[in-house]
Amino acid sequence: MNWKFLEHTSLLLHILAAKTLILCPAFAGVKIYQRKNLEAKQQKLEAQKKK
Repeated sequence: MNWKFLEHTSLLLHILAAKTLILCPAFAGVKIYQRKNLEAKQQKLEAQKKK
């Protein structure tokens, strides 16, 4: 068994946790941005239909 890997496990877990903490809010922010854009476009279309 490769015991050298176990020496770096803690570092790898910290990197994975940091990546998760960075990427999850980033993806959530993109989803919120896309939803707001879609809602704004729908409101514009409804306003044009009323005219």
